Amino acid sequence: MKTKLQIFKIVAKHLSFTKAAEQLYISQPAISKAIKNLEQDYNTTLFIRKRNSIEMTTEGKSFLIYTNKILTIYAEMDEKFLHKKDNFPNFIKFGVSTTLSNYIIPKVVAKFRVNFPETRFNIISNNSDTIEELILNEDIDFGITEGRTSNPKLHFEKFIKDEIVLVTNVNNHTFRKGVIDIETLQQIPIVEREKGSGTKMIIDTFLLEHKITKLNSVVSFNSTEAIKNYLYHSDHYALLSIHSISGDLMNNKLKIIDMKDLSIERWFYFVNRTGYLSNTFEYFKKFIRHNYNF
Repeated sequence: MKTKLQIFKIVAKHLSFTKAAEQLYISQPAISKAIKNLEQDYNTTLFIRKRNSIEMTTEGKSFLIYTNKILTIYAEMDEKFLHKKDNFPNFIKFGVSTTLSNYIIPKVVAKFRVNFPETRFNIISNNSDTIEELILNEDIDFGITEGRTSNPKLHFEKFIKDEIVLVTNVNNHTFRKGVIDIETLQQIPIVEREKGSGTKMIIDTFLLEHKITKLNSVVSFNSTEAIKNYLYHSDHYALLSIHSISGDLMNNKLKIIDMKDLSIERWFYFVNRTGYLSNTFEYFKKFIRHNYNF
């Protein structure tokens, strides 16, 4: 029942069986079967299926309220009885790529320490290559990076998908329809990350695949925060991780301009030395998965 409720919650979040399957690393038929079983168990309809989308029913919305309460209790039970404080070391050291270290990991670690206040952390923020080198040298045991390599000495496991989106100042009304094509993308003034940035490498690979030789870069910075602060005072544009601008969207500082027929995506991965086993790492991974978007 716990697993079916977790599946229902993710489907309700995305309103998509496909996206739920991607996040949970199980097949779409398995997602559909779990939802169907829940509907049969409770003699109700949770979603209205349409040709290319789904909608939550009124009963589905009510069911989600109970689901959240039940899953919270499950999490508390796990933390109370399965993952007691004395099972954790007093010190955890790991590495994280820059985007994650700025926008996702701090709030997860803060919540973790509410449950396990004796555990201290040393979190190394750097580019993916450096994090992987630290793992190989056994300076740290695990990390979270922006990509994966073919090095057999490293084991990679998908964490979350990221999307690189085009953003600008919310008061920039140049494109009132909120969408541009690939030709316009090459003309607008772009603020970008410095050479060597993982985000820039993803963007450059994407541009190469679409036969775009260069963008109209007017300024480069060595941090996403610097780019965002620039955009607050400018009508220029930048390609940034969706995870880095969620607060700016909510606070009505920045907005997304859709790129017609263009989508820049990447995965973040948990990474460790091949063969490395740790109950602490396994639980910490699970905790991160369940709490990164709370």
